[in-house]
Amino acid sequence: MVRPHEAVARRRVAVLPGDDAAPEAVEATMGLLEAMALPVEWVVLPDGETMARKFSRPERDQLIRETVDSCAAALFGATSGKTGAVWYLRWGKDTYANVRPVRWREGVPSPLRDPAGIDYVIVRENLEDLYVGIEGDLGALRSSGLDLRPHGGRIDVSPSIGPATAADGRFAVKVLTKENTERVAHFACRLARERKGRGYPGKVTCSCKYNVLPQSDGFFRHTVAAVVAGYPELDYEEYIVDDFARRLVATPRDLDVVVMPNLYGDILSDEAAATVGGLGVAPSGCYGDGFAYFEPVHGTAPDIAGRGIVNPTATTLSAAMLLRHLGLALDASRLESAVDATLAAADNLTPDLGGRGTTRSFTGAVLSRIGQGR
Repeated sequence: MVRPHEAVARRRVAVLPGDDAAPEAVEATMGLLEAMALPVEWVVLPDGETMARKFSRPERDQLIRETVDSCAAALFGATSGKTGAVWYLRWGKDTYANVRPVRWREGVPSPLRDPAGIDYVIVRENLEDLYVGIEGDLGALRSSGLDLRPHGGRIDVSPSIGPATAADGRFAVKVLTKENTERVAHFACRLARERKGRGYPGKVTCSCKYNVLPQSDGFFRHTVAAVVAGYPELDYEEYIVDDFARRLVATPRDLDVVVMPNLYGDILSDEAAATVGGLGVAPSGCYGDGFAYFEPVHGTAPDIAGRGIVNPTATTLSAAMLLRHLGLALDASRLESAVDATLAAADNLTPDLGGRGTTRSFTGAVLSRIGQGR
């Protein structure tokens, strides 16, 4: 989206439908993409349930790796574990920047009195933080030689609090590296600069819990600020994350490009999505230096699987992000405009948006508008 890579010229895209209701949204989206007769080779894998039935876990993993490695990008539904592709798409392909646009679209219900004009992007660091998955028993920490006093002994706390004396408990390691923080900060700056050229404010906002976690979140904050300083055309601001959670609801129109560590970005982007209609309309893209994949922010929705009512909007808008990444900006705009017109008409909204439409009726309405836009 920000810096297309030479690999995208191949325009070969892996499609991983995912699990539960996700394949229904992917199938609907693929119907639109195929009808647009795009110069893209789509390599479609089976859904997660089919793969789990036909292949062993090692066979599934190998199939996914080989398919993904042969493509420039991927469109992914969502997984509850059967597909398992997210691990390779994310950590195997080093997709370090998770871009989650937050934009209100006409016709979409919102809990806010006036959501008009909300239009910003959250850039979430996608690989590190607590998501490195280094966890264990507190007993292992006690033999590590680390200073286990809360806040390094700088404040008085009860001797019964903390890992040094606790009889039982678990720990998780939060990792933020300079290399990864710098590259996601540069990504956010390039995006803000590109958006400024389209009339947006040209501002980067950083948010984390740097007041309580000066060694980790403070490091993230200072690293981001140093990177943004190299982009004099951009404005910069920073907020403690709990205050920022309030600002997402109170003053969302003040935002342009937001950059956050992994966990905060994951949680607060869901809150942000709620202000503009919910996860059913929230797309995302995960970008690396040589590969990108695109997926809805929502999960697999097992409770509505097979009922034909899953909202395909988030998946379809993720596909529009994919097309832009492939250099097909006009086609991306055509697809997105058709979705916007269908939402604004409000006559085929799916139940999550308060309507009585189905996946098929909504997609059919989008398809008719794509045809009208030619």
